[in-house]
Amino acid sequence: MDLMEPSRLRAGDLKHEVSAASLTRRRALLLVNPKARRGRESLDATVARLREGGLDVTVESFFALPELARDISRLRDQTDCLVVCGGDGTVSSAAMAVMESGLPMGIIPLGTANDLARTLGIPTDIAGAADVIAAGLTRRIDVGSVNGHGFFNVASVGMSTQLAEGLRPEVKRRWGRLSYAFAAFKVLAKARPFVAVISEKGDIFRVRTYQVAVGNGRHYGGGNIVAQNAAIDDGFLDLYSLEFSNVWKLALMLRSFRSGTHGAWHEVRTARCVRFDIRTRRPAPVNADGEIVTQTPARVLVHPAAIEVYVPPFAPPFA
Repeated sequence: MDLMEPSRLRAGDLKHEVSAASLTRRRALLLVNPKARRGRESLDATVARLREGGLDVTVESFFALPELARDISRLRDQTDCLVVCGGDGTVSSAAMAVMESGLPMGIIPLGTANDLARTLGIPTDIAGAADVIAAGLTRRIDVGSVNGHGFFNVASVGMSTQLAEGLRPEVKRRWGRLSYAFAAFKVLAKARPFVAVISEKGDIFRVRTYQVAVGNGRHYGGGNIVAQNAAIDDGFLDLYSLEFSNVWKLALMLRSFRSGTHGAWHEVRTARCVRFDIRTRRPAPVNADGEIVTQTPARVLVHPAAIEVYVPPFAPPFA
Protein backbone atom coordinates (compact mmCIF):
# COMPACT_ATOMS: atom_id res chain seq x y z
CA MET A 1 0.00 0.00 0.00
CA ASP A 2 1.32 3.48 -0.88
CA LEU A 3 2.22 5.54 2.20
CA MET A 4 -0.38 8.17 1.45
CA GLU A 5 -2.99 5.81 0.06
CA PRO A 6 -5.23 5.78 3.18
CA SER A 7 -5.94 9.49 2.73
CA ARG A 8 -7.21 8.78 -0.80
CA LEU A 9 -9.39 5.82 0.05
CA ARG A 10 -13.14 6.26 -0.21
CA ALA A 11 -15.04 5.67 3.03
CA GLY A 12 -16.63 2.53 1.61
CA ASP A 13 -13.27 1.10 0.59
CA LEU A 14 -11.79 1.68 4.03
CA LYS A 15 -14.78 0.13 5.75
CA HIS A 16 -14.47 -2.92 3.52
CA GLU A 17 -10.76 -3.28 4.28
CA VAL A 18 -11.27 -3.04 8.04
CA SER A 19 -14.24 -5.42 8.00
CA ALA A 20 -12.36 -7.99 5.93
CA ALA A 21 -9.46 -7.88 8.40
CA SER A 22 -11.78 -8.43 11.34
CA LEU A 23 -13.38 -11.50 9.73
CA THR A 24 -10.07 -13.42 9.65
CA ARG A 25 -8.77 -14.53 13.01
CA ARG A 26 -5.19 -13.48 13.54
CA ARG A 27 -2.66 -14.76 16.06
CA ALA A 28 -1.36 -11.91 18.20
CA LEU A 29 1.72 -12.00 20.44
CA LEU A 30 1.09 -9.53 23.27
CA LEU A 31 4.40 -8.32 24.73
CA VAL A 32 3.99 -6.66 28.14
CA ASN A 33 6.46 -4.47 30.01
CA PRO A 34 5.42 -4.47 33.70
CA LYS A 35 7.94 -1.68 34.39
CA ALA A 36 6.10 0.84 32.21
CA ARG A 37 4.25 3.57 34.09
CA ARG A 38 0.91 1.82 33.50
CA GLY A 39 2.40 -1.62 32.98
CA ARG A 40 0.92 -2.97 36.20
CA GLU A 41 -2.62 -2.33 35.09
CA SER A 42 -4.63 -5.46 34.35
CA LEU A 43 -4.56 -6.45 30.69
CA ASP A 44 -7.46 -8.87 31.04
CA ALA A 45 -9.86 -6.40 29.46
CA THR A 46 -7.39 -5.73 26.64
CA VAL A 47 -6.95 -9.42 25.90
CA ALA A 48 -10.74 -9.92 25.94
CA ARG A 49 -11.25 -6.98 23.60
CA LEU A 50 -8.64 -8.26 21.15
CA ARG A 51 -10.17 -11.73 21.20
CA GLU A 52 -13.62 -10.30 20.54
CA GLY A 53 -12.08 -8.46 17.59
CA GLY A 54 -10.88 -11.68 15.99
CA LEU A 55 -7.43 -12.22 17.48
CA ASP A 56 -6.09 -15.29 19.25
CA VAL A 57 -3.84 -13.77 21.92
CA THR A 58 -0.69 -15.13 23.52
CA VAL A 59 0.79 -13.03 26.35
CA GLU A 60 4.56 -12.81 26.85
CA SER A 61 6.03 -10.72 29.71
CA PHE A 62 9.55 -9.31 29.76
CA PHE A 63 11.43 -7.50 32.53
CA ALA A 64 14.40 -6.03 30.65
CA LEU A 65 14.34 -4.33 27.26
CA PRO A 66 16.91 -6.67 25.62
CA GLU A 67 14.50 -9.55 26.32
CA LEU A 68 11.89 -7.90 24.09
CA ALA A 69 13.88 -8.25 20.88
CA ARG A 70 14.85 -11.81 21.77
CA ASP A 71 11.20 -12.74 22.40
CA ILE A 72 10.17 -11.35 19.03
CA SER A 73 12.93 -13.23 17.23
CA ARG A 74 12.11 -16.44 19.10
CA LEU A 75 8.33 -16.36 18.65
CA ARG A 76 7.79 -14.53 15.35
CA ASP A 77 6.98 -17.71 13.41
CA GLN A 78 4.15 -18.49 15.86
CA THR A 79 2.16 -15.30 15.33
CA ASP A 80 0.60 -13.09 12.67
CA CYS A 81 1.15 -9.76 14.43
CA LEU A 82 3.01 -8.25 17.34
CA VAL A 83 1.40 -6.08 20.03
CA VAL A 84 3.87 -4.13 22.16
CA CYS A 85 2.61 -2.79 25.50
CA GLY A 86 4.70 -0.06 27.07
CA GLY A 87 6.09 3.43 26.64
CA ASP A 88 8.07 4.96 23.80
CA GLY A 89 11.36 3.46 24.97
CA THR A 90 9.83 0.00 25.10
CA VAL A 91 8.28 0.22 21.63
CA SER A 92 11.52 1.56 20.16
CA SER A 93 13.48 -1.29 21.75
CA ALA A 94 11.37 -3.63 19.64
CA ALA A 95 11.88 -1.68 16.39
CA MET A 96 14.76 -3.55 14.80
CA ALA A 97 13.37 -6.98 15.69
CA VAL A 98 9.93 -6.01 14.35
CA MET A 99 11.52 -4.71 11.15
CA GLU A 100 13.42 -7.98 10.71
CA SER A 101 10.31 -10.08 11.39
CA GLY A 102 8.22 -8.37 8.70
CA LEU A 103 5.16 -8.63 10.97
CA PRO A 104 2.68 -5.78 11.56
CA MET A 105 2.92 -4.12 14.96
CA GLY A 106 0.19 -2.88 17.27
CA ILE A 107 0.82 -0.49 20.16
CA ILE A 108 -0.85 -0.38 23.58
CA PRO A 109 0.53 2.88 25.06
CA LEU A 110 1.44 2.34 28.73
CA GLY A 111 4.14 4.99 29.12
CA THR A 112 4.30 8.55 30.36
CA ALA A 113 4.62 10.59 27.14
CA ASN A 114 3.38 8.10 24.50
CA ASP A 115 4.67 10.33 21.71
CA LEU A 116 4.60 7.61 19.03
CA ALA A 117 0.93 6.96 19.77
CA ARG A 118 0.35 10.72 19.49
CA THR A 119 2.08 10.80 16.10
CA LEU A 120 0.03 7.86 14.79
CA GLY A 121 -3.29 9.02 16.25
CA ILE A 122 -3.58 5.94 18.48
CA PRO A 123 -5.78 6.45 21.57
CA THR A 124 -3.88 6.45 24.84
CA ASP A 125 -6.62 4.53 26.65
CA ILE A 126 -6.06 0.79 26.60
CA ALA A 127 -9.49 -0.11 25.22
CA GLY A 128 -9.24 2.38 22.35
CA ALA A 129 -5.76 1.19 21.40
CA ALA A 130 -6.95 -2.43 21.42
CA ASP A 131 -9.84 -1.53 19.12
CA VAL A 132 -7.38 -0.02 16.63
CA ILE A 133 -5.48 -3.30 16.46
CA ALA A 134 -8.66 -5.36 16.16
CA ALA A 135 -9.86 -3.17 13.28
CA GLY A 136 -6.79 -4.25 11.29
CA LEU A 137 -6.01 -1.09 9.29
CA THR A 138 -2.26 -0.57 8.75
CA ARG A 139 0.16 1.97 7.33
CA ARG A 140 3.90 1.78 6.82
CA ILE A 141 6.19 4.10 8.76
CA ASP A 142 9.90 4.88 8.88
CA VAL A 143 12.30 3.67 11.55
CA GLY A 144 15.38 5.55 12.68
CA SER A 145 18.51 3.83 13.94
CA VAL A 146 21.54 5.10 15.83
CA ASN A 147 24.56 2.79 15.83
CA GLY A 148 22.14 -0.06 15.08
CA HIS A 149 19.63 0.76 17.84
CA GLY A 150 16.13 1.53 16.61
CA PHE A 151 14.00 4.54 17.51
CA PHE A 152 10.74 6.05 16.30
CA ASN A 153 10.76 9.58 17.71
CA VAL A 154 14.15 11.18 18.44
CA ALA A 155 17.79 10.27 19.09
CA SER A 156 19.82 12.97 20.82
CA VAL A 157 23.08 13.96 22.50
CA GLY A 158 23.32 16.54 25.27
CA MET A 159 20.71 17.76 27.75
CA SER A 160 18.17 15.08 26.84
CA THR A 161 20.51 12.32 27.98
CA GLN A 162 20.80 13.98 31.39
CA LEU A 163 17.02 14.31 31.40
CA ALA A 164 16.59 10.60 30.63
CA GLU A 165 19.04 9.63 33.36
CA GLY A 166 17.09 11.75 35.88
CA LEU A 167 13.69 10.29 34.99
CA ARG A 168 13.66 7.25 37.24
CA PRO A 169 10.71 4.86 36.78
CA GLU A 170 9.34 5.54 40.26
CA VAL A 171 9.37 9.30 39.57
CA LYS A 172 7.46 8.88 36.31
CA ARG A 173 4.91 6.60 37.97
CA ARG A 174 4.26 9.15 40.71
CA TRP A 175 4.28 12.42 38.75
CA GLY A 176 3.49 11.39 35.16
CA ARG A 177 4.20 14.16 32.65
CA LEU A 178 5.05 16.60 35.44
CA SER A 179 8.17 14.52 36.04
CA TYR A 180 9.57 15.89 32.75
CA ALA A 181 9.23 19.48 34.00
CA PHE A 182 10.92 18.68 37.33
CA ALA A 183 13.80 16.86 35.66
CA ALA A 184 14.20 19.54 32.96
CA PHE A 185 14.61 22.30 35.56
CA LYS A 186 17.41 20.37 37.26
CA VAL A 187 19.12 19.71 33.90
CA LEU A 188 18.95 23.37 32.87
CA ALA A 189 20.55 24.44 36.13
CA LYS A 190 23.60 22.24 35.44
CA ALA A 191 23.72 22.37 31.62
CA ARG A 192 27.04 23.14 29.91
CA PRO A 193 27.69 23.43 26.16
CA PHE A 194 29.87 20.92 24.35
CA VAL A 195 31.58 20.75 20.96
CA ALA A 196 30.18 18.41 18.33
CA VAL A 197 31.01 17.73 14.70
CA ILE A 198 27.97 17.05 12.52
CA SER A 199 28.34 15.47 9.07
CA GLU A 200 25.63 15.29 6.40
CA LYS A 201 25.91 14.68 2.65
CA GLY A 202 29.65 15.46 2.71
CA ASP A 203 29.23 18.74 4.61
CA ILE A 204 30.87 19.02 8.02
CA PHE A 205 29.84 21.49 10.76
CA ARG A 206 31.71 22.09 14.01
CA VAL A 207 29.26 23.46 16.58
CA ARG A 208 29.20 24.53 20.21
CA THR A 209 25.86 23.25 21.38
CA TYR A 210 23.73 22.20 24.32
CA GLN A 211 21.91 19.49 22.39
CA VAL A 212 21.88 17.78 19.01
CA ALA A 213 18.64 15.96 18.27
CA VAL A 214 17.72 13.90 15.22
CA GLY A 215 14.04 13.12 14.71
CA ASN A 216 12.48 10.32 12.73
CA GLY A 217 8.87 10.90 13.79
CA ARG A 218 6.95 14.05 14.63
CA HIS A 219 6.35 14.18 18.39
CA TYR A 220 8.83 13.74 21.25
CA GLY A 221 9.32 14.82 24.85
CA GLY A 222 5.66 14.77 25.78
CA GLY A 223 4.22 16.61 22.78
CA ASN A 224 7.07 18.71 21.38
CA ILE A 225 7.39 18.68 17.59
CA VAL A 226 10.70 17.80 15.93
CA ALA A 227 10.20 20.16 12.99
CA GLN A 228 7.19 21.93 11.56
CA ASN A 229 7.03 19.64 8.51
CA ALA A 230 8.33 16.45 10.16
CA ALA A 231 6.49 13.21 9.44
CA ILE A 232 7.11 9.58 10.32
CA ASP A 233 6.54 8.38 6.77
CA ASP A 234 8.49 10.97 4.73
CA GLY A 235 11.77 9.03 4.40
CA PHE A 236 13.84 11.78 6.08
CA LEU A 237 15.46 12.65 9.39
CA ASP A 238 15.16 16.15 10.88
CA LEU A 239 18.07 17.52 12.94
CA TYR A 240 18.32 20.51 15.22
CA SER A 241 21.22 21.81 17.30
CA LEU A 242 20.76 24.28 20.19
CA GLU A 243 23.62 26.77 19.84
CA PHE A 244 22.55 29.67 22.06
CA SER A 245 24.95 31.47 24.37
CA ASN A 246 22.69 31.31 27.45
CA VAL A 247 20.89 28.06 28.21
CA TRP A 248 18.07 29.90 29.99
CA LYS A 249 17.01 31.39 26.66
CA LEU A 250 15.49 27.97 26.11
CA ALA A 251 12.66 29.06 28.42
CA LEU A 252 11.69 31.74 25.88
CA MET A 253 11.64 29.15 23.12
CA LEU A 254 9.37 26.57 24.76
CA ARG A 255 6.26 27.57 22.85
CA SER A 256 8.10 27.27 19.52
CA PHE A 257 9.14 23.70 20.40
CA ARG A 258 5.48 22.81 20.94
CA SER A 259 4.65 24.04 17.43
CA GLY A 260 7.85 22.87 15.72
CA THR A 261 8.87 26.41 14.75
CA HIS A 262 12.06 26.53 16.85
CA GLY A 263 14.10 26.45 13.64
CA ALA A 264 13.13 30.10 13.10
CA TRP A 265 15.44 31.15 15.98
CA HIS A 266 18.92 31.98 14.71
CA GLU A 267 20.46 30.06 17.65
CA VAL A 268 18.93 26.81 16.36
CA ARG A 269 20.65 25.00 13.49
CA THR A 270 18.36 22.72 11.45
CA ALA A 271 18.96 20.20 8.68
CA ARG A 272 17.09 17.46 6.85
CA CYS A 273 18.79 14.37 5.46
CA VAL A 274 18.70 10.55 5.41
CA ARG A 275 21.90 10.14 7.44
CA PHE A 276 23.80 12.15 10.04
CA ASP A 277 27.12 11.43 11.74
CA ILE A 278 27.76 13.07 15.11
CA ARG A 279 31.15 13.11 16.83
CA THR A 280 32.22 14.61 20.15
CA ARG A 281 35.62 15.10 21.78
CA ARG A 282 34.88 12.39 24.32
CA PRO A 283 32.29 9.60 24.02
CA ALA A 284 28.92 11.03 25.01
CA PRO A 285 25.76 9.03 25.78
CA VAL A 286 22.99 8.91 23.18
CA ASN A 287 19.33 8.97 24.19
CA ALA A 288 16.86 7.20 21.89
CA ASP A 289 13.21 7.70 22.86
CA GLY A 290 14.02 8.02 26.55
CA GLU A 291 16.60 5.23 26.82
CA ILE A 292 20.39 5.56 26.81
CA VAL A 293 21.33 3.06 24.09
CA THR A 294 24.82 3.93 22.82
CA GLN A 295 27.44 6.68 22.72
CA THR A 296 29.18 8.94 20.23
CA PRO A 297 30.46 8.71 17.58
CA ALA A 298 26.89 8.19 16.41
CA ARG A 299 25.66 7.27 12.95
CA VAL A 300 21.96 8.02 12.55
CA LEU A 301 20.06 6.50 9.62
CA VAL A 302 16.47 6.40 8.40
CA HIS A 303 14.88 3.15 7.19
CA PRO A 304 11.96 4.26 5.00
CA ALA A 305 8.63 2.43 5.20
CA ALA A 306 10.32 -0.21 7.35
CA ILE A 307 7.44 -1.27 9.63
CA GLU A 308 3.72 -1.82 9.19
CA VAL A 309 1.72 -0.46 12.15
CA TYR A 310 -1.95 -0.55 13.09
CA VAL A 311 -3.55 2.90 12.93
CA PRO A 312 -7.09 4.21 13.48
CA PRO A 313 -9.47 4.34 10.51
CA PHE A 314 -9.40 7.80 8.93
CA ALA A 315 -6.24 8.69 10.87
CA PRO A 316 -5.03 12.18 9.98
CA PRO A 317 -1.85 12.63 7.91
CA PHE A 318 1.23 12.03 10.02
CA ALA A 319 2.71 15.45 9.22
